[in-house]
Amino acid sequence: MFSSFFLMRDSSQSLDRQKNSAKDLESPYHFDYDSSDLPRVGELQRQLQNRHVAMISIGGAIGTGLFVGTASALSHGGALGLVIGYTFMGFVAWMLMCSLGEMIAHLPIVGGHLALANRFFSSSLSFALGWSYWYLWSIVCPTELSASALLMTYWDLKVALAVYIGIFLVFVGAVNLGGVRVYGEMEFWFSSLKVLAVMIVLVLGIILDLGGVTGDRIGFRYWKNPGPLVQYDGVPGALGRFCAVFSVLITAAFSYIGVELPAIAAAEAKNPKRNLPKAIKRVAGRVLGFYVAGTFIVSLLVPANEPRLSLKTETGAKSPFVIAMQNAGIKGLPSVLNASLVTFTLSAASSNIYISSRCLYGLSVAGKAPRFLTKTTRNGLPIYCYLVAMAIATLGFVAASKGKAGAVFGYFANMTSVTGLLNWWGIFLIYIRFYKGTQAQGFDRAKLPYRSPFGGAGAWFGLVTCSIIIIFNGFEVFLPGQWRLEKFLTCYLPIAVFAILFFAHRWWTGARMIDEQAMDFFTGSQDAVEEEEIPPKTLIVFAGKGSNMWQKIKTPQLVVEKAFANIQVQLVRKS
Repeated sequence: MFSSFFLMRDSSQSLDRQKNSAKDLESPYHFDYDSSDLPRVGELQRQLQNRHVAMISIGGAIGTGLFVGTASALSHGGALGLVIGYTFMGFVAWMLMCSLGEMIAHLPIVGGHLALANRFFSSSLSFALGWSYWYLWSIVCPTELSASALLMTYWDLKVALAVYIGIFLVFVGAVNLGGVRVYGEMEFWFSSLKVLAVMIVLVLGIILDLGGVTGDRIGFRYWKNPGPLVQYDGVPGALGRFCAVFSVLITAAFSYIGVELPAIAAAEAKNPKRNLPKAIKRVAGRVLGFYVAGTFIVSLLVPANEPRLSLKTETGAKSPFVIAMQNAGIKGLPSVLNASLVTFTLSAASSNIYISSRCLYGLSVAGKAPRFLTKTTRNGLPIYCYLVAMAIATLGFVAASKGKAGAVFGYFANMTSVTGLLNWWGIFLIYIRFYKGTQAQGFDRAKLPYRSPFGGAGAWFGLVTCSIIIIFNGFEVFLPGQWRLEKFLTCYLPIAVFAILFFAHRWWTGARMIDEQAMDFFTGSQDAVEEEEIPPKTLIVFAGKGSNMWQKIKTPQLVVEKAFANIQVQLVRKS
């Protein structure tokens, strides 16, 4: 990360000073790096349809955080703390999607919010956000791989975790090697299965709570005993209960990180002016609804003092959803659900490879990473960026030693949570500048493809909220007897690195904040609306010569019911 900064300091210094020089303000479009000037620059291909973009966002958000991360959140925050924490952070995530959606639907440019930072704030913020965001999605992949391996221990503790991690690594690598179209189709169906599984679990959870299977009506039993809130690590009184709720916020943030993925995918999305607003409107409510409903049902079915919620145990039954099925005595279903969780974490890992490679590609196009990384294959895959992402994914083998996987997952989760919140903080900051720029230039926001219903006030609320959580995310290490160096570093090292990146780049290049009157609201905007793609009507893939991947066949066809991205379910039989 730092080596690329120093290797490129000469070209970056010249470029940024040229962009920020008062003599070069004759054109309002001088803030974006012109990729056409790069030698042998490859290009991404717009092959993602509306259904792809919507499901990539849903799939990126629903995964380890919901199915595994809620375990520690429930044990630390209690039933009410779990629901409050996930609901609150869900609304913050909704505000984030609305703010980011307004900008990216109008300007679906390579790099997403990283490029928007360069255009509406400063190149230094773009540099810091870019490298921290690349780190986030690069390091989350080993996290998901280790989580998948942990879930496999539900059936067998004899097979080494390294074996599972190696198999999963090959799988996610193969999915991404096929390019954005293959990745988009795979993620579409994986995410559809995710949402279907979540809905089944929610319905089954309601049935179990009402005593439909066991005859034992649970109701709000666990809200009464052990109670709705817990005392955080022995901290007495109201302060202990407040700390319990606050501790859930950082876990919830990790769960919601990924809702901003459509911004990065925008450069490869067809009809972004139409499809991105659709995806934002559909995804925000669904993701928020799944998490709020999911955490509420978990709080009803599993008590906060359940010992299996501890990540220190070497068993894959730590997911609260699996625990609930086991407690109900439903034979076979916990294994099915655990298998689904493995699939979900693999899907998330595949998304991590995709976002990490595209983020690095965006940095390279912007002149903030080595230029050879812009090379793409014929199908639009940034091949060198892909290889870098795969190399970092091998860190998942760190979790291969017995007894260490849970601890490694916790460390990775904490670091990526803080880094993700820093990027959320940056997105809110960019939108505030974007909003002020529209006012300064008299730009009519009513003409935008999508407008945030929260406006500048929502962005300010999100900015303040993220700032508070970032500053106090490691509060527990300052409690009496709780100091741990590794915990302190995972909570605060990302903040220090982000600050170093920002101020080092600003000092080296002399970059300044973009003036509101000089902001460019036009270059890269999308006005053309293309024809919508017809969704696939079969799960069967044809690889034969002259046939399309989603070729129609005259046999019973299954289409997922208006699922989760307006996909309609129809059973069509040949008459």
